[in-house]
Amino acid sequence: MNQVICTVDVVLLTLKENALQVALLKREREPFRGTLALPGGYIHADEDGDARDAALRVLRDKTGIEVPYLEQLATFSGMVRDPRGWSVSITFYALVSTEVIEKANHPGVVMTAVDRKVKLPFDHRTIIDTAVARLRGKSQYSSLPCYLVGETFTLPQLQRVYEALMGESLNKVSFRRKIAEMDVLEPLEGQFQEAGAHRPAQLYRLKPEWREHLMLLERGL
Repeated sequence: MNQVICTVDVVLLTLKENALQVALLKREREPFRGTLALPGGYIHADEDGDARDAALRVLRDKTGIEVPYLEQLATFSGMVRDPRGWSVSITFYALVSTEVIEKANHPGVVMTAVDRKVKLPFDHRTIIDTAVARLRGKSQYSSLPCYLVGETFTLPQLQRVYEALMGESLNKVSFRRKIAEMDVLEPLEGQFQEAGAHRPAQLYRLKPEWREHLMLLERGL
């Protein structure tokens, strides 16, 4: 009886110039050697406490990135998704700012627009599409987009991230009221960002207790 292949795959997303990008790597071995694919790998039963630990290890080893937010996405399985045999992949998605990607500067990481028609192996296109749909859906009623904006940010910058993910303009007053309701941000005392002809904008960051967790709203933005 053939053994089931058990792996993790991670959709690492960032937002650059109002466009979602995903991290891809060239596969180093068959099948599909040399093809761009999601960061992934086998679960190490003697090392990984659970699938999440495996996903974090894979990201560290293959991208050099420690992610602030990682969420389990779905399980993809079957006998036809991998030419090596019956396989199951426990998938996750992670969010980082572009600054984190640039700081890691990993030579093997290729950032690609999520809607670019790149030839991908296995069912990685379906996995990416599923992650993007999850992110955009949750952006309507949670603090999830905060993980894409950077360690410190202004409220106008945060609003632009929400608008980019939701694909629509948001009323400034309503947006700020909803953000205040979530109570996940703290102002950086005495720290402002110059805003051209306008008065300097207050800088914020996520409160420590929310840097690895989400706040959900009962009603969307």
